[in-house]
Amino acid sequence: MAKNHRNRTIIFYKDYFRQFFVKQDDKVKDKIIWTFDLIEELPIVPEAYLKNLEGTNGLYEIRIQQSSNTFRIFCFFDQGQLIVLASGFQKKSQRTPKQEIAKANKIKEEYENERK
Repeated sequence: MAKNHRNRTIIFYKDYFRQFFVKQDDKVKDKIIWTFDLIEELPIVPEAYLKNLEGTNGLYEIRIQQSSNTFRIFCFFDQGQLIVLASGFQKKSQRTPKQEIAKANKIKEEYENERK
């Protein structure tokens, strides 16, 4: 069966995301991969899966729900269609922890400095 047309490409920057991913159980990994496919293929991604983080400089969060567990993966766009994955964490409260946003911002700055 042919793969659908991709509207955007997800790439992994350094090892940040992989460090999070390898710690997850198989069901969570499968849900993450399913969500990545959805984000790459849909022309318009519903906010339930990809949301702009207000008050940040271009950070987005990929939203993963697996049974009662909630996960967030920070990402940002490069050249319009490229989503660069930064870091991920399991969300345990309503608000996204400031230290997680700060970590993702630092990774984004590092990426942008290397691209110059």
